[in-house]
Amino acid sequence: MPDNPTINHSQPSIADIRQLKRSQRQTLSVDAQQQHSTTLCQNISRHRSYRYSQHIACYLANDGEIDPHQLIEHAWFAKKNVYLPVLSPIKDSLYFAPYDENSRFKHNRFNIAEPICQPSDWIKASQLDLLLLPLVAFDTDGNRVGMGGGFYDRTLAYLQHRRYWRKPVLMGLAHEIQKTDHLQSQSWDIPLDHIVTEKQQYRT
Repeated sequence: MPDNPTINHSQPSIADIRQLKRSQRQTLSVDAQQQHSTTLCQNISRHRSYRYSQHIACYLANDGEIDPHQLIEHAWFAKKNVYLPVLSPIKDSLYFAPYDENSRFKHNRFNIAEPICQPSDWIKASQLDLLLLPLVAFDTDGNRVGMGGGFYDRTLAYLQHRRYWRKPVLMGLAHEIQKTDHLQSQSWDIPLDHIVTEKQQYRT
C-alpha cells in the first residue's frame, strides 16, 4: 500500500493573501462598487461610533477599495469634521488634514492625493474620534492586512500603551470578499475595533 502523500498544512503568506484579495476587489464591476458604497454608507451612518463622532478621518478609494465617498458627503451634511491622511515629511507616519468640498489636492510620493493646507492645520490621530481605515484583507478578530507600508501601524503605535483611554475608534472598511480566515498578528499590529462591509458589521 503506497504511503499517504504529504499534506501541506502551511498557511498562505501575507504577501499571497494581499495579492489574492487585491485581485478579487479589483475585479468587482462598477455597478457592484457603487452598490457596495451605498450600502456601506447606510451601515456606518447608523453605527453608534459614527453618530457620536465629530472628528472623522477617512480615505480616497483606489485600487478597488470600497469607496466611502457617500459617507463623507453624509458626514459633511451632518456638520462633522472630515480629514484625510497626509504623510509626515520627517517620518513614515500619518497626520490628518481637513477635507471639505472646496479642498484642492497635491500628490505625495506614492501618487496619493492629499489636501493642500498648512501643516499647522494637521491634527494627530489621537485628536480624532473615529478613524476609517482602508484594508486589503481582514479577519473577524480585527486583524488587518494593508498595502504593506506600515503607515497606520506606526501612526497608531501609541495605542499599544493605553489600557483605558483609547482614541480614536478604529473602523476598517472593506468589501465582504476581503474577509479571510485567521490572520497571524505581529507584535506591532494594531487591531481594529470594528469592520464594516456592504454585508454586515463586525465588532472585534
